[in-house]
Amino acid sequence: MPGVVLVADMTASLAALASSLPLQAGLLASQAGQLLLTLVAVAIVIIVGKFVLKLAWRLVTIGIVLVAAFFLLSTIGVI
Repeated sequence: MPGVVLVADMTASLAALASSLPLQAGLLASQAGQLLLTLVAVAIVIIVGKFVLKLAWRLVTIGIVLVAAFFLLSTIGVI
């Protein structure tokens, strides 16, 4: 493969390989290919963000419950 950088152990650099594959496929040669890659990247960001936000909401909810319990117990004088 032309343009692929080889490291000392004769394996292709992952970054060079990943960047050369779309160029060889001709995906970036047209506007439709660029649009397709952009939409796929946006979809990946949305999917990852969905899971991160799901986890964040759970952590915030747990934090609210714990702080509220601590506040109530300290107000009553138990803690």
